[in-house]
Amino acid sequence: MPAFSELGLCPELLKAIEEQGYTEPTPIQAQAIPLVLEGRDLMGAAQTGTGKTAGFVLPILQKLLHHASTSASPARHPVRALILTPTRELAVQVEESVRLYGKHIPLRATVVYGGVPMDPQTQALRRGVEILVATPGRLLDHVQQKILHFPQVEFFVLDEADRMLDMGFMPDVKRIINLLPKKRQNLLFSATFSEEIKRLADSFLQNPVMVEVARRNSVAEAITHIAIPVARERKRELLAYLVQDRDWNQVLVFCATRLGANRLAYQLNKDGVHATAIHGDKTQSEREVALEDFKSGKVRVLVATDVAARGIDIEALPRVVNFDLPGAAEDYVHRIGRTGRAGAKGEAVALVSPDEQERLEAIEAMIKFKIPRELIPGYEPDSRVVSSMIGAPDHSHGRGRGGERSSSGRSERGSLDGGGSRESFRDRGERGGRGERGARPASTSPSRSSASRPSTPSDPIFSAPYQPSSGTAGSASTVVPAKVVQNGPKRQVAALLGGFPKAKP
Repeated sequence: MPAFSELGLCPELLKAIEEQGYTEPTPIQAQAIPLVLEGRDLMGAAQTGTGKTAGFVLPILQKLLHHASTSASPARHPVRALILTPTRELAVQVEESVRLYGKHIPLRATVVYGGVPMDPQTQALRRGVEILVATPGRLLDHVQQKILHFPQVEFFVLDEADRMLDMGFMPDVKRIINLLPKKRQNLLFSATFSEEIKRLADSFLQNPVMVEVARRNSVAEAITHIAIPVARERKRELLAYLVQDRDWNQVLVFCATRLGANRLAYQLNKDGVHATAIHGDKTQSEREVALEDFKSGKVRVLVATDVAARGIDIEALPRVVNFDLPGAAEDYVHRIGRTGRAGAKGEAVALVSPDEQERLEAIEAMIKFKIPRELIPGYEPDSRVVSSMIGAPDHSHGRGRGGERSSSGRSERGSLDGGGSRESFRDRGERGGRGERGARPASTSPSRSSASRPSTPSDPIFSAPYQPSSGTAGSASTVVPAKVVQNGPKRQVAALLGGFPKAKP
């Protein structure tokens, strides 16, 4: 692997890299940086946590070096590089990387995203910036206000393109591309390359070079995978038990819905586990506070929707828990990519209810190995279904066999060799997700009777039935129902404006 000094980077960049403690590039950086410096359009694919951001930030800073200016005039600082990201958190991280690597180069950078007031962003844009990092929706807001123009853009970067596609950003992205000069260098980076992404790339990349340092939908080798069968209604209880019994700290937990994330965080706090939730309904300041508290250790568990699958970068995050398995198998890779980054070890734990067995099998088919099962005594599903969950098809393809293990870690069924070490929202609101699943039918209820379970106090917020409030004058609840006479129902129809006719004396 070549050193950074062998990639043709200027002394200012090499000094900034050294100050960050890096000595040699990652595979995606080693391949991408020389190609971008040559002026080639690029499709770059690598699993999350492998340094894709530096792979395009460093060469862009190098190629814009001749535009560097200390002048205060905004005219000397037009937008020359536009970087689009799907989420606010990722946009902030990319802009921070630009500042860190470009600290010794007088180039200006800023970031714009939704969920916060536009005025501070407008002021920064009017002062002039060479490198702009943005989410699509807020960028178009500034364009509509005639704050932004792109006649001198030389570089266009579409980061996390697969997530951009999943979240329905493509119409906005295409509109933005049409605003850019025809002559420019285009870079597309993505964790995965689906056929849809390749078609998108063909629409605006010119004779691109493809750099793919990991097979599609692969996972980091430093991650250990565990699937724990559990009855759906006991998932929260099991999660609290695992966090406390195994002394887990900094646990990132993924839920399917915003409501589910709020409920889980609320219940974990009641169980004595300090937790908070982050999702698209939270304001930007609330999300920043939650992330900072989680990073600092003030909060033990961060419960998130897929809004956090991309854009959260926590150094040495030890563990990711899939409380709800994702509907798309590819999202499993994105979620667990928050741990096991930059060679650090990580653990991916999936709490799997019987109704999620097909999703687990789809994930195993995609990553091409069977995830080891672990049964936690007292939390197993009904014995009639647990055998089918343990005996899921093996997709190892020569990479080892998974198997069941008890909480003591002893293999009870099959071998654990090879199975345990592999590796959405818009800025104006999170994309609507699937509704939460209700309780499972009685035919798949857990074998433990309710009498033998530890008593858990019910919370009226979640267990009490809906009670409509008493109606006020003019509300729907005060409407008098139509009379029913002896010889059959006779419906009264209210007039459009006049209401029901008055009763005759």
